[in-house]
Amino acid sequence: MKSQYDYDLFVIGSGPAGQRAAIQAAKLGKRVAIAERRAVVGGAWINTGTIPSKTLREAVLYLSGYRVRGIYGMSYSVKQDISMSDLLVRTDHVVRHELDVARHQLLRNGVELITAEASFVDPNKLRLASVTDGGQRTVAADKIVLATGTSATRDPDIAFDGRQILTSDDIPNSDFIPKSMAVVGAGVIGSEYASMFAALGVRVTLIDKRQRLLDFIDAEIVDALVYHLRENRVTLRLGEEVTAIELVETELGEKVRIHLASGKKLTTEQALYSIGRTGATQKLRLDVVGVQPDERHRIVVNENYQTEVPNIYAVGDVIGFPSLASTSMEQGRLAACHAFGVEGESLPALFPHGIYTLPEISVVGKNEEELTEAGVAYEVGKAQYREIARGQIIGDSSGLLKLVFRHGTGELLGVHIIGEGASELIHIGQAVLAYGGNVDYFINTVFNYPTLAEGYKTAAFDGINRMGSPQDTISIRPVDKEATG
Repeated sequence: MKSQYDYDLFVIGSGPAGQRAAIQAAKLGKRVAIAERRAVVGGAWINTGTIPSKTLREAVLYLSGYRVRGIYGMSYSVKQDISMSDLLVRTDHVVRHELDVARHQLLRNGVELITAEASFVDPNKLRLASVTDGGQRTVAADKIVLATGTSATRDPDIAFDGRQILTSDDIPNSDFIPKSMAVVGAGVIGSEYASMFAALGVRVTLIDKRQRLLDFIDAEIVDALVYHLRENRVTLRLGEEVTAIELVETELGEKVRIHLASGKKLTTEQALYSIGRTGATQKLRLDVVGVQPDERHRIVVNENYQTEVPNIYAVGDVIGFPSLASTSMEQGRLAACHAFGVEGESLPALFPHGIYTLPEISVVGKNEEELTEAGVAYEVGKAQYREIARGQIIGDSSGLLKLVFRHGTGELLGVHIIGEGASELIHIGQAVLAYGGNVDYFINTVFNYPTLAEGYKTAAFDGINRMGSPQDTISIRPVDKEATG
């Protein structure tokens, strides 16, 4: 019998959340289409956000010699006069490749790609305005997923020119590396770019009205990041509010002047405005279907990613924190499963966070502040990279791996890492957390030598030593050799 709908699932937005929702539904045998207003797929994920910024970071690490300065000295670099074009060559190559991969994945799963801007007619109907020829048509879908993502928030009183006063979305199109920069907003994106440009020798001032950076990250890890930023000559202006940003003519040419509520005035070559992201929902006509976004145009959803209208789902950055590509993909998959009555299992409490500052940070599970507030008795175990042979080999002697576990039982509660490879190393701890393991797993496990993963064993022994008296120390269970073959 012919369906009353053109599609079983229609997705708006082709970023990581939308792509994964579409592919999951297609694998369930559903008729699926994606509307993307850009000429290319991938959304901010591939075109202006995750992929460009992380590739830019790798180019900075390589050309600046940052990774091996601990061995060859602070003056070492692969290239002396690094230009923005040097950094973007690598970025452009990776972006082109990822665009091809993303498009191919959708097409080989039978997902129809439509280059159009979508808006609601009713809860099951969408008007598609073609980006190429301006034509319009209406389609009907049983389920609709909103994965429109976000754009950098812009203050209407600031004259952004995309060159000297810019947002993170403008960085991939930037044409010069300034000698000085002010970064307004010390969230994840602001902190990442501040540390990148500082590694290139740019005099960076990081401004935020909050009193600490990254308040969802373990305080000791943040303190370590602050130390590294200051070592790279970053000036932190925390507890300061920006009242105005303007271009001014000086004896040295056109500069950016930043006015603070405290009366301070900062003059730099460039200002990066990074005070968060705004949901790209203004053109969806959400009011037609009764979906009410918040003040930042983000969409509120329930635990199944449904909006107020049950057949309309929202996933990815458009629903807010944590706004990570990895979590967005999982949200898209789970939304598609729920939409068609398929049980999808996930462990959102154990989603890892990766922050690509220099040095990088990755965490999973609970931190000390959360456990203290909850009244949980815990202990910590730490491994400094300088204690690990691999740390010396790669030139990272300042990294830190920290385990947080329940006092007495050794149940692992959280893992917090700052240093080279943190976002890769975190998955070992994530796996142990997922099966409810404790720190004796790390003690009984043999890690390849020399590797940074050895830090888990070092941290586990350190934590057990910290527990003090023998009766407080967890038992170290011997490995059953017969069971392991």
